[in-house]
Amino acid sequence: MVGLAFGPIPTMQQLRSPAFFQRPSPQPWTFDWDSFWPKPEPLPTVCSTLAPAAVADFVAQSYAVEAPQACHFWHRGLSDVYLLETRGEPYIFRVSHRHWRSLGEIKFELDWLTFLAQRGLPVSAPLPSRSRQAYSTLNAPEGSRYGALFPSAPGSVAVGDLNITQAWILGETVARLHRESQSFASEGRRSALTTFHLVDEPLRTLAPFLHSQPEDWRYLTATSLQIKAKLRHLPTEPPYWSVCWGDPHSGNVHFTADNQPTLFDFDQCGAGWRAFDAAKFLQVALQTGLCRSVRDAFLKGYQSVSPLEAVELDALQALTQAAYLWSWSIQVNTLKWNDYSRLGGNYFSQRLCRLKQLGSRDCQLF
Repeated sequence: MVGLAFGPIPTMQQLRSPAFFQRPSPQPWTFDWDSFWPKPEPLPTVCSTLAPAAVADFVAQSYAVEAPQACHFWHRGLSDVYLLETRGEPYIFRVSHRHWRSLGEIKFELDWLTFLAQRGLPVSAPLPSRSRQAYSTLNAPEGSRYGALFPSAPGSVAVGDLNITQAWILGETVARLHRESQSFASEGRRSALTTFHLVDEPLRTLAPFLHSQPEDWRYLTATSLQIKAKLRHLPTEPPYWSVCWGDPHSGNVHFTADNQPTLFDFDQCGAGWRAFDAAKFLQVALQTGLCRSVRDAFLKGYQSVSPLEAVELDALQALTQAAYLWSWSIQVNTLKWNDYSRLGGNYFSQRLCRLKQLGSRDCQLF
């Protein structure tokens, strides 16, 4: 006998069996709300933080190096830096910020570092991936980001800051870097460090924040015009024009106990006046209070390899101001997406004071 809606009717023999009542009961029906009411799309991401353990796995799969034993999110600046510990030497894995550098810009930097290392310059050059490229691609929530693996630079940052010997060595090394780079070429593209990039673009970045400070804005625009006028006659051909580090200072070089240097952090590199690197060193040195004898030693070390001509020495003060404007605008663009609270009126007033000091007649660069 067959039931109309409930299946076969059990027999008396089945009902007398204990096993019949031990069968699992049917699961209650439930409504799948997730499929009926779809989840909203995730919000866009500007710059995700990649988990260190995932970065360690990625490096182990993508590079022919010893498997990392530990990975630490070391620092967030213009890119994210991870420290990878192995049983042997440590490594640095740098992951670009998607909103800051394009693949072409990254290729230019990595090609240049490889070029310099091949010519015996003491730089931390990228290690090739298993696919024989200087970069690797990571699939992040905001889209593709690009990583580069470097050997950790031997030695350490100078204790207390550079001494006279180290400043001389650094100046000498930067001059060699400029000289060797005259023949460098890359398919990657970087903005050249012209007055447009160093002065005009920073002015556009700063303008929205100075609408309520008209006197400060007038000073800034007038100073910008003066800077460009002083740099108008600087030659833009070799040897005056080369590829610049863009950020030479004591925090971007390690020295061993016997003062062997290794240069790193070339994120701000680009074609430009060789004197700009000297000016950038002087700008940071003045800002951090580095004494005049050490600043002098850097320039003397540089000129022991490549003497700067009078037109370049005359432009150093204007280049120092341009270097400060450029660094200031980079910081503002970074703070706009990760720490906007710092961009108050005092922030801009204090930095305008520093710019005025760099432009004063009393400013003794060297």
